[in-house]
Amino acid sequence: MNRPPLVILTGPTAVGKTDLSIRLAKAVGGEIVSADSMQVYRHMDIGSAKVTPGEMDGVPHHLIDVLDPTEEFNVVTFQTMAKEALNGIYGRGHIPVVAGGTGFYIQALLYDIDFTEQDSDIALRRKLEQLAAERGPEYLHAMLREIDPASAEAIHSNNIKRTIRAIEFYRQTGEPISVHNEEQREKKSPYNFLYYVLNTDRAALYGRIDRRVDMMMEQGLLEEVRRLAAMGCDRQMVSMQGLGYKEILAYLEGEYSLEEAIRIIKRDTRHFAKRQITWFKRERDVRWLNLPDFDNDRAKVLKHILKEMDEKQML
Repeated sequence: MNRPPLVILTGPTAVGKTDLSIRLAKAVGGEIVSADSMQVYRHMDIGSAKVTPGEMDGVPHHLIDVLDPTEEFNVVTFQTMAKEALNGIYGRGHIPVVAGGTGFYIQALLYDIDFTEQDSDIALRRKLEQLAAERGPEYLHAMLREIDPASAEAIHSNNIKRTIRAIEFYRQTGEPISVHNEEQREKKSPYNFLYYVLNTDRAALYGRIDRRVDMMMEQGLLEEVRRLAAMGCDRQMVSMQGLGYKEILAYLEGEYSLEEAIRIIKRDTRHFAKRQITWFKRERDVRWLNLPDFDNDRAKVLKHILKEMDEKQML
């Protein structure tokens, strides 16, 4: 069976994925599926650096502005919505371009990883939640380390939700979730794909990040977060955990000055970009597009991608 074509264009935050993905989609008559955990939310435009209708330049975009900030978005929701979008794109005879920086989501879609929830044992979950509340997340994390050291290594002790999920999985199946995840990661992709990571040198990337944060402030990030707070959005919500949102919310709640909030956003965005690059370095099947190798000329990058798509008989 012929596998359907799929192009992935990812990379660290602020590297310029949006612009290149639109150029690429226009060149191949494609449609874009966003792999961004924040642009999916309505009313969250500035802090998420959401692509504007003008920037889209007539290219159809999917998974943007489809959820309210009160709704939870996770890898399973992403996978379901993205597959639905892909089916529609293939039905129209177009090529999907998956663009965004959430590596875990991309991996889930590309290799069709199974995140089927076991039937949840509510009593067990409540008991574990209570343990975390009474004895702290570290206690729960120590329980996980005993049964599944690999997962304990991968999951931060403060991430109570994922810690509980891993303990539950072990209790229900007798198998560490890390083993299950490893098996899933070895899966062959159902797509004829090219998986690109756009990158540049660190100094240039950090400069772009700082400029982007300054621009967000000029565009009205403070007012955007004020509006969201007025709508009842708080720090407990998944949407408000996003970079830029939680720091401005902390400023509005008097936790620190605006100047400090901006400094923290810049610092944490740089750290985030570094983590993204580390993630993509661990991924198999990726092809790096280092902008300096193309004289920082995006037209040359595009030409290179189109040549490789042609070689893979995707066009």
